[in-house]
Amino acid sequence: MRISAARDSWTFETISVDIDAGVVVADISAPPMNLLGPELVRDLVTLIQRAEADAACNVLVFTSADADYFISHVDLTRVAEYRAEAAKLTGEASIASLFRHLSASRLVTIAQIDGLVRGAGSEFVLACDMRFAARETAIFGQIEPAFGLIPGGGATQYLVRVMGRARALEVLLSADDYDAELAERYGWINRALPADMLEDFVMRLARRIAAFPAAGHVAVKDRVNAVSLAPAEDFRRDSDLFGDGVRDTETQRRIAAAFDRGLQTPDGEMALASMLADLARR
Repeated sequence: MRISAARDSWTFETISVDIDAGVVVADISAPPMNLLGPELVRDLVTLIQRAEADAACNVLVFTSADADYFISHVDLTRVAEYRAEAAKLTGEASIASLFRHLSASRLVTIAQIDGLVRGAGSEFVLACDMRFAARETAIFGQIEPAFGLIPGGGATQYLVRVMGRARALEVLLSADDYDAELAERYGWINRALPADMLEDFVMRLARRIAAFPAAGHVAVKDRVNAVSLAPAEDFRRDSDLFGDGVRDTETQRRIAAAFDRGLQTPDGEMALASMLADLARR
């Protein structure tokens, strides 16, 4: 049964929703570049709450209405605001706790990725149960160490577990861009697929999973998470380190220099990896 996305309880400012046969498709649209700011965090919190409360919803697929950006990264000008929105789900002012909640949710979550996924965008897709990306367009990165920061949304916890210590250190310390084919080799994503095949593949998989008993989803996720999902305390620690570090004078200087060079503008974000390397040499 298809449920209209226009139904009031599923209407959001930054997310369009379609529900069919137990699959919720959440299409992210937060112009101009899908920054993870308070509006998007607020809508994600409400979406997760409503989907978890609805027994007819079993699989949650995240897509992006912007072919260039899935989620670019957090809005660095509104850290306190988006953290306050995250607290409405978990009781903690932390997107790390929000992302861990998503990993532990009874819902099966899938990220269908086109475009850029950096910083908290990467952490968001890592929090999803499965990740599939367009081979031609998807780009991944953890930019926080370029500013002297540890990622605050759980990247350290997720990346070490999906790709191992050495590759996680490469990704984190380089703060560089990684294309979909390399991300697949490293374990960052399940598969890199041709862009024209991505949606059909993801939707076939989502509908197949949704057709099986929800009790099986819960049992399997519980046991897999018991092996692979880091304790809440570790996510909390990373969040605290990011929150403390972002106020550091040198970090603020580096962030300001990046803004001067186009951080959080469409052109600047497209060249962000090279811009961060150039700033490091100054």
